Amino acid sequence: MARVETSSSRPYHLVIFGASGFTGQFVVEEVARTISEDPKGNLKWAVAGRSRHKLEKVLEQAASVLGKPNLKTQVDVIVADVGEPDSLAAMCKQAVIVLNCVGPYRFYGEPVVKACVENGAHHIDISGEPQFLESMQLNYSSQAAEKGVYIVGSCGFDSIPADMGVLYTRDQFKGTLTAVESFLTVGSGPDGGCIHDGTWQSAIYGLADGQKLQSLRKKFNQKPLPVVGSKLKRRGALFFSNEIQQYALPFMGSDPSVVKRTQRFLAEEHQATPVQYGAYAGVGGVGNVIKLMFAGMMFWLLVKFSFGRNLLIKFPEFFSFGFFTKAGPTRKQMEGSSFQFSFYGEGYTEDQDPSQGKPNAKIRTLVQGPECGYVATPIAMVQAALTILYEPAALPKKGGVYTPGAVFAKSTLVDRLNKHGIHFSVI
Repeated sequence: MARVETSSSRPYHLVIFGASGFTGQFVVEEVARTISEDPKGNLKWAVAGRSRHKLEKVLEQAASVLGKPNLKTQVDVIVADVGEPDSLAAMCKQAVIVLNCVGPYRFYGEPVVKACVENGAHHIDISGEPQFLESMQLNYSSQAAEKGVYIVGSCGFDSIPADMGVLYTRDQFKGTLTAVESFLTVGSGPDGGCIHDGTWQSAIYGLADGQKLQSLRKKFNQKPLPVVGSKLKRRGALFFSNEIQQYALPFMGSDPSVVKRTQRFLAEEHQATPVQYGAYAGVGGVGNVIKLMFAGMMFWLLVKFSFGRNLLIKFPEFFSFGFFTKAGPTRKQMEGSSFQFSFYGEGYTEDQDPSQGKPNAKIRTLVQGPECGYVATPIAMVQAALTILYEPAALPKKGGVYTPGAVFAKSTLVDRLNKHGIHFSVI
């Protein structure tokens, strides 16, 4: 069972690393907001990063936003830098769980994972970068298992709604679920919406390094998962979805790879029937399709060359039609934004043999929540951390590098999310 208790030498239940970054600020606010729910009332936490001054400013802002004037005196500050391994080791020795908000993770993630594993701290990140997530599994899972440490990737909007949504759909289905397709739609209010350009940078480097991801996956030497029921057909690159009544395209994020890794773990460790998964995102009407095609062509052309990548990084607003900005969304934009995943599943009823004939039953579920990048992501990350703290008996018996679905399948994470604004339901 995971070690989740503090001690005199490990005083903090949670340490937020990268707390002064754009996303880190909102994670700090979410922890401060949630801290009062601690059943024992003694959850201790700290913020960490390179600049003590910036971290103190983050606590001041959180205190102002939440109306908690004493916050600055209640939360300790730890100075730690990705480029200084000794400082990372000192931080990890003091933490039960490190909430790592420092991205892009392909550049800054591994030193933190390494320090956590070596110094006995659990690690949660919000990465949507498959190359980072899968390389951590390849390089650190055995060592994490030996140390009894959980390294849990993609615990934000990437990819808790999708990964836990597939498991929720499976658990609600009366019989054997064999395939699920998800359709993501995002809504914004009168002030519009955008995403901070840190996510844009991750996408640029991810697409530029596509070949490296393929070669990395070969190193796992895994056999294909067995297909139960009808083989799920892939949709086209752009199509009109009757499910969400708008044009859609394959979801380009980490969700498909994370869900597949979860399904492999559950099949191999628990002999569960693997669920096939297809992920799509709605893009709206014809006008948006034209914009998307133009932006997509420019992106694909420029991302192949270093000077092109530099242009994309320098001018995110121009090349993304304002969807990604260096400033990120305003709080007012966040308040008006929301997301919805619609899951369409099929499988076999309890009286039907999955090896015989076609699937004979369907199910539809929803996962709905607030603005995805800086409201839903901190909620998901903090609830994942609290699930590790409060439900160690529900986690896998040994440590390792896991997906959210693999580590939280038997926990009450979905119930926790339901209580905090990310709602799972059956239609």
